[in-house]
Parts: sequence; structure tokens; C-alpha cells
Amino acid sequence: MRRASVRGSGFAWAPALASALPLALALACAPAAAQARDGDSDWLSYRDAYRQMIWFEKYGKPKQFLQNHYRIRLRDRSASTEGLRLTLSSKAGQQHLALDALGRAVFPFSKAAFDDNAELTVNRKAGQYSAGSWVSIVSRQDGVYDSADLRSACDQLLAFLRYSNAGDTGGKRCTGVQFAYARSDTDAGASFRKGDQAPQPLGFKEGPVFIGDEGASFRLYAFRFALWPDPGQVITRSIPLAIAALIE
Repeated sequence: MRRASVRGSGFAWAPALASALPLALALACAPAAAQARDGDSDWLSYRDAYRQMIWFEKYGKPKQFLQNHYRIRLRDRSASTEGLRLTLSSKAGQQHLALDALGRAVFPFSKAAFDDNAELTVNRKAGQYSAGSWVSIVSRQDGVYDSADLRSACDQLLAFLRYSNAGDTGGKRCTGVQFAYARSDTDAGASFRKGDQAPQPLGFKEGPVFIGDEGASFRLYAFRFALWPDPGQVITRSIPLAIAALIE
């Protein structure tokens, strides 16, 4: 069976290094374009989404720093994410799936929905969005990340991307991670602390969190391994929206 490509280079941590966001990344095939339904909404097969998402669940290599979501992404840059809603519709009724600021949702694994051939619908006209599984790194509630764990998280994500044949990873390596916040987040901030020394702030820039998300702008704090080679900790002032792996 050919592995589908996984899109995404995020990285996240849940408290106690457990999976923070409930979703299982699965095989992550390239985000599928939604199909038209009555000309005024997009819909996707729940079974197709399930088959994508289950790949991550079955992945047997280390992944304790990784998480997977079902993500809705803009295809049409003129479209808006304001009021965007993802709904699971089955014989049992409708379930609205909350989307975060990056369009990620917790995927509901349901045998009943699979058997019902349920649908995932987006409240937008067809062709404006695509969807698929998305791997990222889990955020810690306490905001303290050991630099060794950040390296391991990036390595785990790169290993999964290679396993799933996602994109061009040949010859590339993990060079760091970046913590993403909303541009308007006044509590945003990250620093590096070595032992008992005073924390040193990480520089920030504005831009997209993930590759391929050009047009979206967030406040990004990059932790590059080559610039901070000593063991230590990255301290964040608040929980980031996402942590992306820098694979270059």
C-alpha cells in the first residue's frame, strides 16, 4: 500500500509529555479538496478522513512529542476563516467540531459514523478549502521545554514525514523549532535559560506558522539548535498556538 503524504511540520507537547490535543494523525494524505453540496457548502467523506487519520495511530516508532489533527486550510486566498465551521453529519445527528486559530480540529474516531458513511461539511462554497491530517508538536502547560526534548520532537516529526513520504525530506535535517502566537498576543514571548543563568530572549518575526501557509501572519519565536547548542530550557510566557519544526 502506498503511503499518502503528510503535510505539516508542527510540534507539540501535552502536559507530562502526553498527547495534548486529542487527534490521531494518520496517514495524512495530501489535503483533499472538498466537494460541492447543493452549491453552497463543501463536504468530505468521513471514511476517507478516518483512513487518513488512523495512520498516525498505527505508527509504531517514537511519537510521544507529536500530535495529529484534522486541519482545514485555505485554497482560495480571497476566502475568509471568520465564522468557518466544520460539522460531522451522520444518522445520529450533527456534531460541530471546534477549529483553532490554525484551522485544526480534534478528530472524532467513531465506528458508528464510519458505518453510516457520515460526512464532514464546511460552511463555505466548494473549492475554497482543503482538508487533511496534520502532524504537529504538543505544547506544555507549564511553558518549560528542555532543549534535548525539542531536538527529539523535531527528529520524531522528521522521521514520521519520511515514513509517510510527505513532501521532499531527502537530505534535509532538523534545524530548530518555532513557537507561534497571534500577532496581537501581548503575552507572547520565549527565552532560553542555561542552568542558573538569566534567561536570554529569543528573537521574533512575523510570518506563516507552517510551510504552504503563505498569507497568514503570526508572531514567531524561533529556537535554532545551532545558535543555542548548550543544554538548557526554552521558557515561554504563555502557551503558543502551535510549535512548528524547522526542517531545512
